[in-house]
Amino acid sequence: MGEYNKRKIGSEKEKVAASYLINQGYSIVEMNFFSRNGEIDIIARDANYLVFVEVKYRKDQKLGFAVEAVNYGKMQSIIRTARYYMYSHGYAEDTPCRFDVVAIQGSEVSLIQNAFGQ
Repeated sequence: MGEYNKRKIGSEKEKVAASYLINQGYSIVEMNFFSRNGEIDIIARDANYLVFVEVKYRKDQKLGFAVEAVNYGKMQSIIRTARYYMYSHGYAEDTPCRFDVVAIQGSEVSLIQNAFGQ
């Protein structure tokens, strides 16, 4: 599969995840925030929390579970990017925030809140 097709599928799954989050009561702040540190798929608000969301998709279990794709290195990249986002958008350091993962396995969508255990 080419890079274009992967990006297209990723973009489609991020839209699925955003709709899912909205149905869970989140409001979407921004999609696909890029910095030199990395990318955050979705930035949202959930009650008082600023939430940084990683979206992972697997068509089936051949390559493992979607949620397993968020390894330590990926977490560190997302945390650095989140810090930059907060700094560059004028959020106070004590703004309540958390890191969630939306895992899409085939057609099943699940949400893991506070996935990084911070």
